[in-house]
Amino acid sequence: MEAKGEAKILRIFTSNTDKFKHSLLYETVVFAAKRYGLAGATVTKGIMGFGSSSVIRSVKFWEITEKLPIVVEIVDESSKIDFFIEKILPWFDYLSCGCLITVENASIVLYQQGKKKKK
Repeated sequence: MEAKGEAKILRIFTSNTDKFKHSLLYETVVFAAKRYGLAGATVTKGIMGFGSSSVIRSVKFWEITEKLPIVVEIVDESSKIDFFIEKILPWFDYLSCGCLITVENASIVLYQQGKKKKK
């Protein structure tokens, strides 16, 4: 990814318990992003939210399984994001859970790689 310039942000809104085949959906997306050479991915766990089911999920409400909102964010060059979406979009046809996928334009102000620590 360029150090500065135009990019896209891909966001996938789902739940921390949603699965694709036998793996957690958010993990599957992050591992795929790494495999396809995207600049990086971040998974954020929400403390409260609701989706198309209109069921509010929160850390306040006691549940046997903690079902909370998750957002996967990936930022990279437009062409790489578009290619990645094309590859993963068919996966969502097989999900029984609800989700939301958005894309928006972004301007990269700084993209600086860290130095790996020596062992």
